[in-house]
Amino acid sequence: MLLLKYLILGIIQGFTEPLPISSSGHLRIFKTIFNSEVLSDMNFEIIVNFGSLVAILVLYRKEIISIIKDFFMYIKTKEDKYKTNYKYAWLIVIGTIPAAIFGILIKDLIESYFTTKLVGLMLIITALLLYIIKDIKGKKSKEDITIIDAIKIGLFQVIALLPGISRSGSTVVGGMISNLKRDTALNYSFMLYIPISVASMFLGITDLIKAPNLNSLMIPYIVSMIAAGIVTYFSAKLFINIMKKGKLIYFSIYCFIVGLITFILF
Repeated sequence: MLLLKYLILGIIQGFTEPLPISSSGHLRIFKTIFNSEVLSDMNFEIIVNFGSLVAILVLYRKEIISIIKDFFMYIKTKEDKYKTNYKYAWLIVIGTIPAAIFGILIKDLIESYFTTKLVGLMLIITALLLYIIKDIKGKKSKEDITIIDAIKIGLFQVIALLPGISRSGSTVVGGMISNLKRDTALNYSFMLYIPISVASMFLGITDLIKAPNLNSLMIPYIVSMIAAGIVTYFSAKLFINIMKKGKLIYFSIYCFIVGLITFILF
C-alpha cells in the first residue's frame, strides 16, 4: 500500500507540475483528504521534483544545449549570431532572482500558515488570471524580451510561492501580459522552472541524505520519481499543444471548479 501511495502521488505530481493548475495546491488538497504520511514527507517533494526536472530537461534538451553553447561562444567570439541566446541566458537568470530571494525568505513561513481553504481561494485566483489572458496572442519573440519583461515575469513567479497559485500559470500570465507570443511565454516559463527546481533540489539534498528512513523508502522514492518524470514529460507536451491552440480556458475552468469546491468544503 505504501508503494502504491507513492506511485499515485508521483503521477499526480508529474501531471500537475507543468500544467497551470498548481502541483503544490493539489498535493495540499490530497494531503487534507487522505491525511497521508507520504504527503508529510518533505523528502518526497524533493524526489518527485527531481523526476519532473529531468523530464523538462529531456523535453527542452536541444534548446538548453543551444543556449549554453551560444552563451560561451558569444563570450569567446562576440559574433552576433550567438547574441540572442547569450542575452536570453541572462534574462533567465534575471527572471529567476525574485523567486529565489523570496523563496529563501518566506517559503517555509507560507507553508506553515497556509490552509487548504486558502489553497482553494488561490486556485480561483489562478483561474481568473488564466481567463484574463485567454485571448491574448502577443507579438514579442525570444529576441524581443527585455530586462523589464524578465523582472515582471520573475515577480509573477514569486506569487506562485503561494500554494494554489500555479508557477507555470503565473509565469505564462506574466509573459502574455508582457506581450510575448504564446510559445515564447511558455518556453520562457519552462526555462525559469529549471534553475528554481535545481536550487530547491540542492537545498533539500542534505536533509534527504540524512533522513533516517531513507533506506526503507528507497524503492518507493524511486518509483515516485520515475512516475513523476514520465508523466511530467507527456503532461508538458500536452500543455504545449494546448497553448498553441490558445485553449487556456480549459485550465481556467478546471482551476475555478476545483478551487470553489475546495474553498467550500474545507
